[in-house]
Amino acid sequence: MNFNRFIMLILFLTLGFGSCKSTRKTIKEPIKEEGADYLFSKLKENELKFEWFSAKFSLDLLIDKKKNSFRGQIRMRKDSAIWVSFSPALGIEMARLMITNDSIKFINRLNKSYFAGDYYFVNQFLGTNVDFDVLQSILLGNDLTYYEDGKFRVSYDSREYHLVTAGRSKLKKYVQSQEDAERVYIQNIYLSPETFKITKMKIKEISKENRKLDAFYEDFQKTGDQLLPQHLRFDITAENEVNVDVIYNKIELNSPQKFSFKIPSKYERIR
Repeated sequence: MNFNRFIMLILFLTLGFGSCKSTRKTIKEPIKEEGADYLFSKLKENELKFEWFSAKFSLDLLIDKKKNSFRGQIRMRKDSAIWVSFSPALGIEMARLMITNDSIKFINRLNKSYFAGDYYFVNQFLGTNVDFDVLQSILLGNDLTYYEDGKFRVSYDSREYHLVTAGRSKLKKYVQSQEDAERVYIQNIYLSPETFKITKMKIKEISKENRKLDAFYEDFQKTGDQLLPQHLRFDITAENEVNVDVIYNKIELNSPQKFSFKIPSKYERIR
């Protein structure tokens, strides 16, 4: 497997049941009385609030029925940077990744090479269409940031709230390129009726029918006074079918992190 391609591809419910009466009161009335605006506000109210995020992780990657397992560390500074270190199941670091609002860089220690480029190159290479805001959101189980609220429709499927919008695009003041302006999503969000946390999110590009992402969030645990998903699953459909299974552990919030990323002088740049 082409490891460089793997690194880029990476970038891409529990519910309680009470009596019928209490469930109907808890779940039906907010939809009937408040509607989608109420649920969307509760979603935002219960999203993860952070300035810094760090965690260790284990990761299983399935591409074309070939499975690879990794472990590593992930660090984030909100709206600024995502830093990831990858290792084999047992072993020393094999790759390091650094993502910012306008660049993507990684070091491949296995073949002593590195990549430094922007989202345009990566999206063209992979046949996907992502940006920093989307990556940050899906890695934490939050809603997309800096995108129009749109007109959400709401329903209830006997277990979860379901918010749907077709035509969600980036806010004009955050559009940095023509690609940003043209990116419009159909989005399906499933919410826990108890916590208003996202348990499942489906994202599909309107103009790119073969590009979609299904994200699943499970095993919510408290870190401080906030709920975070420990288990994340991603099903990605672009030019390849990719399945990613991630388990976070040792999560830490709001402790300043270092983002060391030094490219050895003898490494060859990937062009």
